[in-house]
Amino acid sequence: MTGVKQERGVDAIREQLLASVGEQLGTLLSAARALTAASAARFHPDLQPAAFHVVRWLSAFGPAHAGAIAEGVAMDKSAVSRLIRDLKAVGILQAAPDPNDRRATILSLTPLGEKQMKKVFEQKGQVFLQRTQHWSNEELATFAELLRRFNTPPP
Repeated sequence: MTGVKQERGVDAIREQLLASVGEQLGTLLSAARALTAASAARFHPDLQPAAFHVVRWLSAFGPAHAGAIAEGVAMDKSAVSRLIRDLKAVGILQAAPDPNDRRATILSLTPLGEKQMKKVFEQKGQVFLQRTQHWSNEELATFAELLRRFNTPPP
């Protein structure tokens, strides 16, 4: 009987710990969404926030076709096409013929787009620096390792 009672106590503790982790992950995701929305507004106030996702994807993965961008940001291709049109209109994106298929277009950031992304990344980086400035290197290493383990699917 003691083993069963002790097991239930361990299960209850684990459930509480998992609930706490879930709560903190929810807080992290909400804060990340808010930071991304603020970054999108700073990136270009005349653009929809979704346009920032397109630019961020291109910044991370480099020049691409519209279809690859739509897939990469998990948006409808027609919605991405409208965002691309808006981004080109304000000088953030440029289009060039695909050298492998002259009928296709490759999209990339303009120097202005790259400059704006660099500015936004620096501002976002300041938020992380402020939140971790009093952490030791060991704490940062532990945090990074735990996040890596959490983000790595089990085999």
